[in-house]
Amino acid sequence: MTVRPVLSSATRKLTHDVDVMDERGRSSIIAIPAEQPLTIYVDKRELVTLMTLGGAPEALTLGYLRNQRLIRDIEDIVSVQVDWDVDAAVVVTRGGLGEVAERVARQTVTSGSGAEGSVFTDLMEEVDTISLPADARLKQSTLQTIIEKVRTHRSIYKQAGSLHGCALFSSEGELIYFAEDVGRHNAVDAIAGKMWFDGVPGGDKIFYTTGRLTSEMVMKGAQMGIPFLLSRSGATQMGHMLAERLNMSLFARCSGPHFLLLSGTERFIFDVETSKNVS
Repeated sequence: MTVRPVLSSATRKLTHDVDVMDERGRSSIIAIPAEQPLTIYVDKRELVTLMTLGGAPEALTLGYLRNQRLIRDIEDIVSVQVDWDVDAAVVVTRGGLGEVAERVARQTVTSGSGAEGSVFTDLMEEVDTISLPADARLKQSTLQTIIEKVRTHRSIYKQAGSLHGCALFSSEGELIYFAEDVGRHNAVDAIAGKMWFDGVPGGDKIFYTTGRLTSEMVMKGAQMGIPFLLSRSGATQMGHMLAERLNMSLFARCSGPHFLLLSGTERFIFDVETSKNVS
């Protein structure tokens, strides 16, 4: 039986009210997303500071450690305790970071789209060690169901905007996890953390994101073992190249019945007869 780490259940307000004035000089109060620094400490060593919405800080911490390949096994983590009074996530491990600690430097990962994300470029060296299930398939009807469920899902974005959302679905299109954050990498890390903690495999899952499918987003999806990545936005050249190398199915511009399938076409099943007539 897998031993799970002890997690805190830290909560905080996810929106902040501000006074605004529109183009006609009318005053009102609107909600905007909260943003908070969360410094991760591993065995009393300061590792990184993430700027986050703070909706799932324990899962974000676990997902960051997993996707950065800092800790390989969930059983190596004793606990993750988040304290918003000091903006810190304290991780206690059984054996420490070992040789990984030599390449860890203090840094801040911002919520901006350009500078955020992975710090360890040698993650790319692991691409050829990742094998996604060759028999995984996704039906067009399931794809459309997922897009509609994301569109109608209650979210902080609909209330306050300025957020990225990620979701994990089953092969039948059932929603398993949903996460929002100020940066798309935080949102995907939170999903990864939930999967890791719950022992959920990715081989038969479908991942959706509102953000771009960059090389790092594709790499994170691959590390989670997921063969299907969907985006409301687009994909970059490196993201596409990496997906082809991994034999991953990449879908961009997913909206309503519309989508663009960029790679992994052999995994996709067209089962909606009217799809060619949709304008």
